[in-house]
Amino acid sequence: MSATQVSEEHVNGYTANKDAHLRRLARIEGQIRGISRLVDSDTYCIDVLTQISAATAALRSLSLQLLDEHVRHCVTEALTGDDPDEIEIKLTEVTTTIQRLIK
Repeated sequence: MSATQVSEEHVNGYTANKDAHLRRLARIEGQIRGISRLVDSDTYCIDVLTQISAATAALRSLSLQLLDEHVRHCVTEALTGDDPDEIEIKLTEVTTTIQRLIK
C-alpha cells in the first residue's frame, strides 16, 4: 500500500484532532485572502511581508503538529508491528518529510 492509499480500517494520526486542524486551516485560508487584499489595495511592502511571514509560521506550526501526530500514531504503529518493510517505509517517510520541511 502506498503512502497515498489508505485501507478502510486505517486511521490517520491526525484524525483525533481533525476538527481543530480544519479550524486552523480555515484561519490560515483567511490570512491568505487577507494578504491578497493587501496586495490588491497596494499596501506597503513590509506590511504584506509581515502577513506572509505570519501565514508561513502558521502553516509551519500545523505541519509540525501533523508530523508529530504521524510519528506518534503511524510510525509507532509500524514499529509495534511485525512487518520490517512497513517500518522502513514509515521511517523513510518521516526523514523525507523532515527534509522537505526544513528547506
